[in-house]
Amino acid sequence: MRWTTIQCCDILYFIAYGDNLDGHMHVGRGRFVWLEKTEVEAVALFDLGGRVAVVIGGTTGIGRALSLGLADAGADVVASSRRAEQVDRIASAIEAKGRKTLRITSDVTSRESLIALRNGIVSQIGKVDILINCAGMIRRTPALDLQEEEWSQILDTNLTGTLRACQVFGEPMLERGYGRIINIASLSTFVGLFEVAAYGASKAAVGSLTRSLAVEWSKRGVLVNAIAPGVFRTEINTHLLDHTDRGREFLMRTPMGRFGETEELVGAAVYLASDAASFMTGQILAVDGGFLASGVNR
Repeated sequence: MRWTTIQCCDILYFIAYGDNLDGHMHVGRGRFVWLEKTEVEAVALFDLGGRVAVVIGGTTGIGRALSLGLADAGADVVASSRRAEQVDRIASAIEAKGRKTLRITSDVTSRESLIALRNGIVSQIGKVDILINCAGMIRRTPALDLQEEEWSQILDTNLTGTLRACQVFGEPMLERGYGRIINIASLSTFVGLFEVAAYGASKAAVGSLTRSLAVEWSKRGVLVNAIAPGVFRTEINTHLLDHTDRGREFLMRTPMGRFGETEELVGAAVYLASDAASFMTGQILAVDGGFLASGVNR
């Protein structure tokens, strides 16, 4: 007999299923609810129990939401970034969910720090099944004023940093014949945004890198996809979204008429990390409230 869980209407249901139960006993908070075997099997497709995930840039904003979301889906999660206090804070939250984690800082501009992170996880937990690349930076600078130093710094973080992490963690995945890599792309992977040429170039290249790695690695069991978030409210962009013309234009161009909440990205990440996406690779999944589909909104 196996057990899985689903949450509905703030109630956590524990589902027992297996041949000895004919596949459909559903038990929750003292209630018995019948669930068809096919429905239970569909739920199990998204179960990340027994998987180990690392989220680079996983301590704040979108990365934090994905780290906690993967833990809710059953994975042990190591969320890493440059700041030790942020790593410790998210690790405590992951442990509070009953999952294993480690407190290891890293910097995507340093291959050595990524190798140390990988080796720490493999030696103390045993493996890495899932990699999510969330680390990134953006600066608004008119293209004529963009200095090569700023250009190089942004590309080194957003693009080369993603490649470094894919190489460092992809190597043991390829050796084991299993892995799920999820890169974080952007609206600017597809469209131009005003005065962020370096960021746009880096994220367009992340899309291309995702497809290239998928072509190379998929036959060896490592699937590489990306999520392109629309405009999501985080602790660092609230003023821009609520009090600037740029924020008002982002809102106008989003057909759903609101900005996303970071938790709304979790479903896409769990899907791409799970067995439900076993035949999906080289794709960029936009979670954007309709932004990229939009033409005239008014």
